[in-house]
Amino acid sequence: MSNLSRREFLRDLGLSASMLPFVLNLPGVGFANSTARKQRLIIIFSPNGVVQPTFWPDEAGREFTLKESLSPLEPFKNRLLTLHGLCDKVRGDGDSHMRGIGCLLTGVELFPGNIQGGSDTPAGWSSGISIDQEIKNFLQANSATRTRFGSLEFGVLVPDRADTWTRMSYAGPNKPVTPIDNPYRMFSKLYGRRTDQEHLQSILDPLQGDLQKLAANLSAADRQLLDEQATFVREMEQELKSSTAEATGHAVPDLEPGIKEETENMPRLSRMQIELLVSSFQSDAARVATFQYTNSVGDLKMKWLGVDQGHHELSHEPDTNEKSQEKLTTINKWYAEQVAYLAKRLAETPEPGGDGSLLDNTLIVWTNELGKGNSHTLDNIPFVLVGNGLNFAMGQSLKLGSLPHNRLLMSLAHGFGHHIERFGNPDFCRDGVLTQLT
Repeated sequence: MSNLSRREFLRDLGLSASMLPFVLNLPGVGFANSTARKQRLIIIFSPNGVVQPTFWPDEAGREFTLKESLSPLEPFKNRLLTLHGLCDKVRGDGDSHMRGIGCLLTGVELFPGNIQGGSDTPAGWSSGISIDQEIKNFLQANSATRTRFGSLEFGVLVPDRADTWTRMSYAGPNKPVTPIDNPYRMFSKLYGRRTDQEHLQSILDPLQGDLQKLAANLSAADRQLLDEQATFVREMEQELKSSTAEATGHAVPDLEPGIKEETENMPRLSRMQIELLVSSFQSDAARVATFQYTNSVGDLKMKWLGVDQGHHELSHEPDTNEKSQEKLTTINKWYAEQVAYLAKRLAETPEPGGDGSLLDNTLIVWTNELGKGNSHTLDNIPFVLVGNGLNFAMGQSLKLGSLPHNRLLMSLAHGFGHHIERFGNPDFCRDGVLTQLT
């Protein structure tokens, strides 16, 4: 059903256009594209490499043990896939951190530029589209899979500056996509146009009459889904108002007034963004999302974990510094906890208009710009997959040797039925998709 007919549906019931976000995913009125399975993709980024001995399982195959860094994902072990041996083989301009994030989802070289990093040549933006945007464009070209936004780009404490270290998603060559790292702005994008939560008023109060009128014309199942969406919006409004009160007098310069975006709030910001991501999938606002924690060379001090040094600073310590390695493992374990929480929320959320849960139809890909921080290697880039969205053979630890990560990017597209023969630099696509995934 087209956007026009959705609006006609509201018009015929005498409802306002403000009701549109609440009816897009109601199966009973034909808005949910419920005849075909909805497949979804989430790509999560965390920076500075990993401590490989505490990250990768020793074993290959279906019998494997999760190490400390990945231990929070134990409840999802049968839906987990670790891919050891994928390498970012893209070279050219820029240092490893720049190429690590800039080529991570594009698989192609950076343009020459004037952003100087490390001791290597300066570089600019990526010279190609990223796989999330490639898949988005594929889905948006088909009315059966088209959604309101196509893709959503979430962030947590991403720096304000725009440079090669802070962007991983690209709409095309020289077209970086800016993540939204403010949950209030993301909420506004999803549910309204308000940009300052200090002045936020309920978007539900004036719609109560329309909600009741709409509910009267729905099936019991659709009424329940409508109630769930309205409840989520109400709870989020209360969260925004509560946060506003707590943030009074603590606004960060150059950010919108009343928004407390500080390192110590990272766990809370992460949870808020995860809840919004789950809600966006539940309402079919998008089927592709990226979720970026900080940035390449991110140097936050995660004091709530008992870590007083900056993350990037710690990642440069030698392997022989056991205390630093323990702290890095603690940091990566925290990121794994965020992935596990997202998987849990998806798993406990029923698929609207379909069978199973959101996790049954979603693949989470957790990755990084480096394989190891102190060596700046682009070998063994961490790729950990969770969920059943693309029908990969999950519940495995795979040892792949040394394969270009372009082949994984191609495999993600193929999982959506988008059978591209190359992605990024064609030199790294000659052997096609990763057959080990299926």
